[in-house]
Amino acid sequence: MSSTLVMKFGGTSVGTPEAMAQAVKNVQKSKEEGMDVVVVTSALSGITNLLTESTARAVQGDEEFIERTEVELIEKHLFLVDKLIKSSEEKAEIRKEIERLSQEFGRLCHAISILGEATPRALDAVLSLGERFSVRILAGALVSAGAEALFVETSQLIVTDDSFQEAHPDLEKTREKTQNIIKPLLEEGKIPVLTGYLAATEEEITTTLGRGGSDYSAAIIGAVLPADEVWIWTDVSGVMTADPRIVQQARTISELNYREMAELSYFGAKVLHPKAVRPVVELGIPVRICNTFKPEDKGTFIVKEEDDDLVKARARHVVKAVTAIPSQRLVTVEGRGMLGVPGVAARTFGAVAATGTSVPLITQASSEQSISFSVPSDSVDAVLSSLYEVFETEIARRDIDRVWATGDVAIITAVGNGLQHTPGVAGQIFSALGAANVNIYAIAQGSSKVAISLIVMANDAERAVHTLHHFITAN
Repeated sequence: MSSTLVMKFGGTSVGTPEAMAQAVKNVQKSKEEGMDVVVVTSALSGITNLLTESTARAVQGDEEFIERTEVELIEKHLFLVDKLIKSSEEKAEIRKEIERLSQEFGRLCHAISILGEATPRALDAVLSLGERFSVRILAGALVSAGAEALFVETSQLIVTDDSFQEAHPDLEKTREKTQNIIKPLLEEGKIPVLTGYLAATEEEITTTLGRGGSDYSAAIIGAVLPADEVWIWTDVSGVMTADPRIVQQARTISELNYREMAELSYFGAKVLHPKAVRPVVELGIPVRICNTFKPEDKGTFIVKEEDDDLVKARARHVVKAVTAIPSQRLVTVEGRGMLGVPGVAARTFGAVAATGTSVPLITQASSEQSISFSVPSDSVDAVLSSLYEVFETEIARRDIDRVWATGDVAIITAVGNGLQHTPGVAGQIFSALGAANVNIYAIAQGSSKVAISLIVMANDAERAVHTLHHFITAN
């Protein structure tokens, strides 16, 4: 029985004729090795941003921009068609599809312009077009290269609720549809090429899966088939021990478990979004991060967690990676009147949520007299204003002494399963940073215990990353 492989290609892996041609070769190689292959594709690099800007311009009534974008969409996609599709008949068919989708884009933006508003449902309809363009070209390129491929829009496969822009999949209904449509194609030896990012409600209204949606699509399809492995093809050779722009000695990590990958993704490693591994975690389906342009590199394998005894035995690599999230500010709500008062934390984060701001790190003094958390620097004014409004009475009667924010800081995170089994490692980390003259303003450790996060001043961030990276190279 053949192994089933889901291969997802990101925007840079399909964004140029050369990149897409290499993606085709990578698919063909696995197919020639006897695997059943399902391909998932992102939009061409830059297209989703262009579509997003178009919706904003449509709200403003900028019809000229929309018309120019409609032409640009046709030209960018037809450029790939002309370079990659050999058959005149196939080329004409894909051209017709691209022109039809471009006209659909124009109609949607015109409707948004008339309404003067882009609803989440309308945004999903527009933003899903990027993948709908690219899937036709990639399937056509595979056919031109001699493969039996055909495109399938995942609106026919992935069933979600109606939480537009961030829809939640119904895995049971998705499993039924996917197995009914995709399994027969695989049995016939065909290569299904699927759209990433988009799905549909039971009423067949287009939805999207939010940030990291194409990776998420691949994991969902991998889980419901089920696949033996899911490969994420990108422009880097796996997950690195640190950002190579900061640490020249950074190297590819050969293996991570799901929890380590989730922590790395959350704290700044942009290779894979944490929700992208959720569907495959319970099934133990490994995920591999591959380099489209260096397919010979082994990349990074993401596997299920091992039992504690085995982790302890293999805890030689205490820290596996170090990440940094720059451009943050540390906000503190403090006051003696907070001691033992129920609901202060809830009101604090309710005020932050009201501004639409995400909070990546939270820490609280044991005395309950202060709560500190980080927010993106460009959100701090809105967050402070919201907190002043919510705690106006408490500030007036001095139950809360002050609400304030630091200057720019960075979140530095050390990740590794060995952190939870190595006595004294936190002390070693703090001592090393102290010796490097890096001051720590806040500390947080998640319940998973595979990551320790620290707040340092922005101008200390690179020094902190270099310092903690020594824990990797020393092992």
